[in-house]
Amino acid sequence: MESLIQPVPLVPEAAALRSGQPGLSEYVERLCTRIDRVDPVVRAFVPEPGRYERLAAEARALADGAPQDRGVLYGVPVGVKDVIQVDGLPTHGGSALPPGVLGGPQATLVSRLRAAGALITGKTVTAEFAVLAPGPTRNPHDLAHTPGGSSSGSAAAVAAGLVPLAVGTQTVGSMIRPAAYCGVVGFRPTYGRIPLDGVIAHAPTLDAVGVFAAEVAGVELAASVLCDDWVRCDDRARRAEAEGPLVFGVPDGPYLDRAEPVARAAFERQLAALAESGLTIRRVPAMADFEDRVRQLRTVMRYELAQVHADWFARFGKLYRPETVAAIRLGHDVDPDDYRAALRAREHFRSELAVTMRDAGLDLWITPAAPGPAPAGLDSTGDAVMSLPWSFAGLPAVGVPAGAVGGLPVGVQLVGPAGGDERLLRSARRVESALGRGPA
Repeated sequence: MESLIQPVPLVPEAAALRSGQPGLSEYVERLCTRIDRVDPVVRAFVPEPGRYERLAAEARALADGAPQDRGVLYGVPVGVKDVIQVDGLPTHGGSALPPGVLGGPQATLVSRLRAAGALITGKTVTAEFAVLAPGPTRNPHDLAHTPGGSSSGSAAAVAAGLVPLAVGTQTVGSMIRPAAYCGVVGFRPTYGRIPLDGVIAHAPTLDAVGVFAAEVAGVELAASVLCDDWVRCDDRARRAEAEGPLVFGVPDGPYLDRAEPVARAAFERQLAALAESGLTIRRVPAMADFEDRVRQLRTVMRYELAQVHADWFARFGKLYRPETVAAIRLGHDVDPDDYRAALRAREHFRSELAVTMRDAGLDLWITPAAPGPAPAGLDSTGDAVMSLPWSFAGLPAVGVPAGAVGGLPVGVQLVGPAGGDERLLRSARRVESALGRGPA
């Protein structure tokens, strides 16, 4: 059995494909061969009869175009989480609902990928309806450990080298946590920066679409295609910013205390490495009322989940898995007044975080990407708590691999101000380099 860990950096792969080396038909054949060998073990993709034939036909059609018209993702294979509509591929949402019930028009984000030349390799496994009930995906680093959730298949597919780019969604921690567990880069943009049409919602006021890649530059390339109003940075400006001051805030208090001791120890080592590289680390007391934020997010999430599934659950409730049923029933019990109060609290929290960043002179927050390495077992997707406050506030976050604990990957999470996605990813390159994961 070949190695299960073979992440492929997106940027050089995309450049090679645009140059015509390798040829697209040959590339697709090699890709499908690896999927056939590795995916029966990792189980990152939803099974698709005739995958190779479909991709080969799409590759031939793409190759017929003029070389000068090739998009920035020409020929790049992309995995798409199975809560996102893709023309030609059914959407099941990780559920047992009858085929066609969940169908709809292709998502704008998929149309953007295809317009840039990408090949949709297939649907990646999700927890049922992107909630809690895990899919069959295993962590390529250790098959006995969870890959995280709910974007499990997308993260594992990139880690295993089945695709250099994959799309997921995050309501609380469904991008950043599996990225950390699988040792890849995960990016959740500012809420609303990538269109959400064509995505089966979990909680519409919290959901965000994001991407996984092996390297920060790959995530940045994908974001430039997917995000509304992306502002590109020329090489001169990038070099100047790479040498400028950068201040990271560590949010000391009850939030950070939720990280496990082994994760805290690893985090301190990571901070020391960043400080040694010349970056400024500033400890800032934050979120003294963190448990209130946990309660408020759960109020919003459960209420909205129940609303989203009102019709489907009434018709097909017996087909839902127990974890999803429990979450929906909790949503039925939420008082609408409590829901509206939680939404108001979120607005206050967003303002509070912005003021704290300004007063402390912070460019970004930095935290562990997850409470610890991937837990053993496949009956849970792990704890999303390290992403919770940032998702509640709708802020952009990126998870960067940062070594290992007990042989399993861990990562750091960087969080920027709303709308500051471009600078967040440029700053993440510096962290990646300082932690030995990327070019200087």
